[in-house]
Amino acid sequence: MDPQQLKQRLPNAALAFRGYNVTNLGRSRELLTHPVYGPVVDEELRRASRICASVTGRRIDLVDRVRRGRETTLKTYADAVGLVTAMEMAQLRLLREQFYIDYTAAHMSFGYSLGEIAALVAGGVIELDEALRIPLTLAPDCVALAEGVTLGILFSRGEELPLDEIRRVCLRINAEGQGVIAVSAYLSPNSLLIMGQGTTMDRFDQQIRRACPHPVHLRRNTRRWPPLHTPIVWERCVSDRAALLMHTMKGGFTAPKPQVLSLVTGSISYDDYNCREIIHGWTDHPQRLWDAVYETLAMGIDTLVHVGPEPNIIPATFKRLADNVAAQTKGSFGMRALSAVAHRRWLQAVLPARTALLRAPALEHVILEDWLLAQKPV
Repeated sequence: MDPQQLKQRLPNAALAFRGYNVTNLGRSRELLTHPVYGPVVDEELRRASRICASVTGRRIDLVDRVRRGRETTLKTYADAVGLVTAMEMAQLRLLREQFYIDYTAAHMSFGYSLGEIAALVAGGVIELDEALRIPLTLAPDCVALAEGVTLGILFSRGEELPLDEIRRVCLRINAEGQGVIAVSAYLSPNSLLIMGQGTTMDRFDQQIRRACPHPVHLRRNTRRWPPLHTPIVWERCVSDRAALLMHTMKGGFTAPKPQVLSLVTGSISYDDYNCREIIHGWTDHPQRLWDAVYETLAMGIDTLVHVGPEPNIIPATFKRLADNVAAQTKGSFGMRALSAVAHRRWLQAVLPARTALLRAPALEHVILEDWLLAQKPV
């Protein structure tokens, strides 16, 4: 897709911002050392470095980190917050300054976890320094809370997951007083992310198998993750402290452009005054990624531009859906396509009421860092 084609597609496109991951560099070094792109990337990384340093009280040099190819770790979570957001802002600036493509012409935007904060900055709701101040201030507590927390993906190979029963099991385990476990993200009707302290994941695994009417599977991640988007953060009053910080946050009185679909609410909810309320919920509410997937397709979006270094969970979620739909329809449409979904019962359950899901294989994806490096700047 050349620049002119991307520009023409923007009114029917969505911007998707990535969040924190165990790897966060992506192709940032190539962009930083690029003869044309380099100055913009350098400027954004230095700006984020200054913000991070002023909040954390320690020297942070994101330019040096990127130039040396030094990945972040959980111990340098604050660096990762600054790095990911800085590269998202740099990529959008390059789109506008080098190719004269105004990203605000996109139909809408959304972001997973930290990506939603970046979407608000890109949409003109809050300035970068104000946006980063809150997650950076709370970063040490989020890192500390990651100790002893396990991340798992719960999934079913055929049926929908019984969400009400999953919530009941989590609440019963929490009531035992030996740790907290909760859903962190809804990925699809048959998969979700869950985070639990101590031995709660073991107990959940045992109880959910007995409670579910069909087989479910729990796959655990061996890495540690900040338990944002779960009530585990209540342990250090992260939600309330975020709300307190937002009392004096400058900005937040402009509706975003493009409009932002929140993964807190699962819909386009931001207006000219409610960002504080939604960001407060962002800290401990599970990410409603599946709602964003459906709404993207239901809006008739035909292009998804992935912003940030090495986008991961959003493109992977859309790909799984597209593969499922394509495998069932085998390239056909109409009644034949609708009848074919019977082999994946979770997909059958949401069709034909949600026929927009059939558009998933036709959605075009643009990984912005790859696209930029493939172009010849004007």
